[in-house]
Amino acid sequence: MQEVQSEKKRRNVWIPVGIVFVVIALIVSWIAYLAVLAPTVQTDAEYFYVHSNDTYDDVMQRIKEENIVRNYTLFEYMAKAMDLPENINPGRYRLDSEMNNRRLIGNLRGGYQEAVKFRFQNVRLKENFAGLLGQHFEADSLEFLQVLQDEKTAEKFGFTSDNFFSMFIPNTYEIYWNTNPQKIMARFHTEYMNFWNVDRKAKADALGMTTQEVSTLAAIVKGEAMHTDEMPAIAGLYINRLKRGMLLQADPTVIFANNDFTIRRVLNRHLTIDNPYNTYRFKGLPPGPIMMPSIVAIDAVLNYKKHDYIYMCAKDDFSGYHLFATTMAEHLVNARKFQRALDERNIKR
Repeated sequence: MQEVQSEKKRRNVWIPVGIVFVVIALIVSWIAYLAVLAPTVQTDAEYFYVHSNDTYDDVMQRIKEENIVRNYTLFEYMAKAMDLPENINPGRYRLDSEMNNRRLIGNLRGGYQEAVKFRFQNVRLKENFAGLLGQHFEADSLEFLQVLQDEKTAEKFGFTSDNFFSMFIPNTYEIYWNTNPQKIMARFHTEYMNFWNVDRKAKADALGMTTQEVSTLAAIVKGEAMHTDEMPAIAGLYINRLKRGMLLQADPTVIFANNDFTIRRVLNRHLTIDNPYNTYRFKGLPPGPIMMPSIVAIDAVLNYKKHDYIYMCAKDDFSGYHLFATTMAEHLVNARKFQRALDERNIKR
């Protein structure tokens, strides 16, 4: 009887002890779940950026200050457990509300960043392009501008500082955010080489032009044309003038030479500037493109429309289309119509 009572006492002691162990196990499991598997990201930010010169402490401080994760203490514990202090990588890392500590730390540790989808078109100047690059990548616009203006960089890729802008083919590029400017230039050059395939090069050769010269003419065509369907005709006109040794007399080049992009009406005083981009004074193509040429404009030059026109003037209905002419007399009639239309709208400059 006494032995039975002793056994009952032992059971009564072990039951609460067992409950305590179960509770502890549940707590430990819950903490482990929070530390490893539970969603941790609480910020609305789409990306977290680790700069190339950031230390582990820099990154952890920003994660804490910007409230990136729900429980910083657990995140810090997991970061150390997963050896993040010795393995952190710069980059642009996507954040989402379902992301847990293990995945976020794993991305930072393995450098599993998301590439920037960089798209550009209608870029006028190197300064504009540098600013656009600086907005999308780690290097700032000044670093990019220095590269774009660097003669040695241009020569490395087979260009001059004047025609370097023709290397950039407007398209969508996937490039890692922390890629340095020189490597980004190399990426653009690869696209340029792919763009100028055998067919396009053969057409450029048939025109007696280098690929850079085609891009230079394409930039003028793009500057003149408001409608892509008119580009081949405009390209044909300028090719006719080049073949005859005539001045191109392209208004967009005069605007570029004067560095005044507010000009809506090119006047005689604009034509006097002594600048190699002023095609009213200097024969042939200018030293380089007056803007970044589009693919459509480049192909319009390569597949130009054959005709006899050597003059054109904007239509007086301001539709953006042009009237073409083969003689100066016909052209002057068209020009007077357009000038009267400008006067009627009080467009003086």
